Amino acid sequence: MNLTCVIVEDEPLARSLMVDYVRKVPYLSLIDACANPLEAIEILRKNHVDLLFLDIQMPEITGLSLLKALNKKPLVILTTAYSEYALEGYEHDVVDYLLKPITFERFLRAVDKASQRANAGPTPATTKDIGSESSLPSQPFVFVKDGTKLVKIRWEDILFVEGLKDYVTIHTKQQKVVSLQRLKALEEQLPADQFIRVHHSFIVALHAIDAVHKGEIQIGQALIPISDTYRKAFKDLIDKNQIQ
Repeated sequence: MNLTCVIVEDEPLARSLMVDYVRKVPYLSLIDACANPLEAIEILRKNHVDLLFLDIQMPEITGLSLLKALNKKPLVILTTAYSEYALEGYEHDVVDYLLKPITFERFLRAVDKASQRANAGPTPATTKDIGSESSLPSQPFVFVKDGTKLVKIRWEDILFVEGLKDYVTIHTKQQKVVSLQRLKALEEQLPADQFIRVHHSFIVALHAIDAVHKGEIQIGQALIPISDTYRKAFKDLIDKNQIQ
């Protein structure tokens, strides 16, 4: 199934890179690449658009503001240099969230998700609950290299992930797995509606959180620090899921 798409990106170099990426994918058909959201609104009004590549930080109005203003939304892949916007983006049921600088390999994974969703037909209008079974990805696991073996780890078994330089330690219900890779690389593979980064060195599974203390998250006996960089995104999530 061919997907018509529009790129909304105010940075010329980033926009040019996205255009190049789109043209390399046979089933993507580029309608236009525009520099601001207001121009994008007009393009979306006049054309049938299957997929929107949408930058978040732009002049005049942000990409998320544009997303909120659309009555009929195409499939959306967000692009940004700021990871703290991920949770808010996924509240709008976006397909994926690409952190700059974007590699072609990561771009391909995102458009493959969009293609799978488009081929599956329209999604329900109701918002998916974070961590619900309906929001689980089609492949709810990853294979991680641990020494000389590959270990299969299910998303639902992960409690939290700890990064230290070029290594990550994945804490699961059953074991700890140490793998030679950077935390950011693993973060890109984890479903963003089930995991959140709360510190330069920590990603936590939303389903595993037992309690939130001042500046710390409790998961079992472990206390995970929340850094200033990620505090607002995490607080917003907790506020939206808190019984008043």
